[in-house]
Amino acid sequence: MPDTFFWLMAITVALAFAFPHIGRPDGILQLGLVTKIGVVLVFFIYGASFNAPALAAGLRNWRVHLIIQASTFVLFPIIGLILYAIAKAFLTAPLDLGFFFLAALPSTISSSVALTGIARGNVPAAVFNATLSGLIGLFATPALVALVVSSEQGNIQVLEAIVQIILILLAPFAAGQALRFWFSSFFDRHMQFIRGFDRGVILLIIFTSFAGSVHNGLWQRFSLYELVITGLMVACALGLGLIVTINVSRAAGLSLADEAAVVFCGTTKSLANGVPISQVLFAGMPGVVLLLLPLLLFHQFQLFVFGIMAKQYAKQTQKQP
Repeated sequence: MPDTFFWLMAITVALAFAFPHIGRPDGILQLGLVTKIGVVLVFFIYGASFNAPALAAGLRNWRVHLIIQASTFVLFPIIGLILYAIAKAFLTAPLDLGFFFLAALPSTISSSVALTGIARGNVPAAVFNATLSGLIGLFATPALVALVVSSEQGNIQVLEAIVQIILILLAPFAAGQALRFWFSSFFDRHMQFIRGFDRGVILLIIFTSFAGSVHNGLWQRFSLYELVITGLMVACALGLGLIVTINVSRAAGLSLADEAAVVFCGTTKSLANGVPISQVLFAGMPGVVLLLLPLLLFHQFQLFVFGIMAKQYAKQTQKQP
């Protein structure tokens, strides 16, 4: 069954359609500014929570790390490029670009580690790679998108977008890391509140994005046919990623525990990072909410499919000596 966050997103989208004048970024509540402040705070928390010494201590299992990071930042961008090229022929812009943006994102942190734990997989490797992926993604995702955007979307100022990424995402992250000594224990004690704040910012961004698109009449040009095509293409991206990561893991002779870490860290994509990055990287782009649609669908698909797979991995692990 869909998780609680799915229903919260559904309610948020419904409210955006019901009250577009209130929710749009430049509306009476000035939610565009509020969400930007929220993103800065979220990435400050990420920086203060980032444990660099623990990350450096986990470098030994290099084959697992290499396969996971290559899957996240090489395999999936290739899949994303293929789907982007196909989508340009069938779907409304910038929905087509959303497939490559999805593919360029880092792995989830909490979900991939939790799934690896349920599967009785290599949890330390999952923690290491999920954390490393999020850090690499702060640099790699904007760079990968910029390569496509600069050649395909000439109306976007790539250099300006990268500067905004540095100011709004990387600078707060660096500040949080610098002040980690004073803030880390506080954040550890209030992890539930931090997680709720993180998700609250995501919901607020979704609300403002959808409200702005409704106000501008974007959804009058969007059809159910395009939604179905988007869902099928997202499912294909997930399926291809799974097939390749599973077969590469087995060809490399990895244990079942390591394979579980590879699958759940190498093929998940982070909604928590993707939504804020999209607001900075594509600021001012008309219809940016369409660009987020593949990511929102992929988020639900991965939770459903991987929830089933994690239990199957756990059963296989129990049978091994």
